[in-house]
Amino acid sequence: MDIGFVSFSGYIPVHRLPRQVIGQAWGKQVRSGEKAVANWDEDSLTMAVQAGLDTLSGFQRQSVGALYFASLSPPYLEKQSASIIAKVLDLNPSAFAVDIANSARGATLGLRLAMDALQAGSAENILITAGECRIPPPNSEMELNFGDGGAAVLVGKKDVAVKINDCVSLTSEFMDIWRRDLDRYPQTWEDRFLIVEGYNVLLPQAISALMKKVKAQPKDFQKVAVYGPDSRNVGALLRKMGFDPKTQFQTSLFDSVGTAGAAFSLLLLAQVLEGAAPGDRILLAGYGDGADAFDLTVTDQILKLAQRKKMGQYLRSKMTLGGYGRYLRFRNLMEWEAERRAPDKSSLNVLHRESSQILSLKGHRCKKCGTIQYPMQRICTQCQTQDQFEEILLSDRKGRIFTFSMDERAMVPDLPNILTIVDLEGGGRFYSVMTDRDPDKVAIDMPVELTFRKMHEGSGINNYFWKVRPLQG
Repeated sequence: MDIGFVSFSGYIPVHRLPRQVIGQAWGKQVRSGEKAVANWDEDSLTMAVQAGLDTLSGFQRQSVGALYFASLSPPYLEKQSASIIAKVLDLNPSAFAVDIANSARGATLGLRLAMDALQAGSAENILITAGECRIPPPNSEMELNFGDGGAAVLVGKKDVAVKINDCVSLTSEFMDIWRRDLDRYPQTWEDRFLIVEGYNVLLPQAISALMKKVKAQPKDFQKVAVYGPDSRNVGALLRKMGFDPKTQFQTSLFDSVGTAGAAFSLLLLAQVLEGAAPGDRILLAGYGDGADAFDLTVTDQILKLAQRKKMGQYLRSKMTLGGYGRYLRFRNLMEWEAERRAPDKSSLNVLHRESSQILSLKGHRCKKCGTIQYPMQRICTQCQTQDQFEEILLSDRKGRIFTFSMDERAMVPDLPNILTIVDLEGGGRFYSVMTDRDPDKVAIDMPVELTFRKMHEGSGINNYFWKVRPLQG
């Protein structure tokens, strides 16, 4: 029985912050490169949702028997995020959902759990999602290295595009990076100690144990996707083990995205797989509180995934964040002028009652005339038939802007606030905010797609809903 990746995806937010901008803010010289910065309305959950949507494109969502969410920066410390993601993705309520927190190798830990569940027969397909939006200490090495992003893999036993041949896991109590309940920022120790006594010991042990187990040499792998704090240390480790970083290891994400915590191993893997060919052998390795190593082989099935949205599209679709001040605003790292309006409030009753419309974005179609409506109404706006509708999913549809307005004085972190009415493909209109946009390029009939975002915080909870954005890539 083959177990492996049926589909996969990586998501990169549109904004980039050059390291030199960070250096200028603190009056110091820094190395070149940039990092991906989540928009103010994004968090680890919304980025995992986007990666999950891309991964499930073309697949039956009801076939997913379990969903895992890995993150070092979940939106709630006491409230499951995986259950929210499952609802947004419109999975079957019987799907098992679990959060995997507290470790940078959360995604590869999830992969081990998925393999065991599939071998035991408790599910046919398992979706592993990961998202990261860590807040590093200002004026620190972490601020230069940490990036934001999301990733997902669908693991199953049929139509496997990347077969998992074998794996090895090691557990260690080594203190690398940590964050306690009341800590706003992650903490760490002296860099050289962390690399020499931790990273350069634990990861090689796992990789060496795997290669011994499968009787392989470094030259047997076409590509490697290995977690690390930066490209320099990963390259040095691989060279010492006999790999050739120039041909086997892609380093571009370290300087274009940054180290994206629990999502980073799957992001590296997605980048490798998008350029892989059937027969390629790949080494995947995760690190944090130990290490995981996987021996993978690409199959002919990967050719059937060529039409899905690729991570390369997100890498190309980028906008440079206009200054360090906007980054501070997006991450809420300062005390700002008091708002001149009442705080936002939320109704848990409404959120619960309308969860299918708000989270899953379900509208309905009139059974008599076929008109699609959102939000749901009892009376068809076209033929006035009453209570004769069927639910339909709208979240996977694209559309075009019918009309829009710009509000330069709205109380939002990123002005102007652009409100749109969008004609959806196949029928129906959707009214919402536009995000990830260049205001100078917004126009009537502009093609857009839907994206799940955070609207505001109210009554102590995060309010999520769907916005529109320009097509990526």
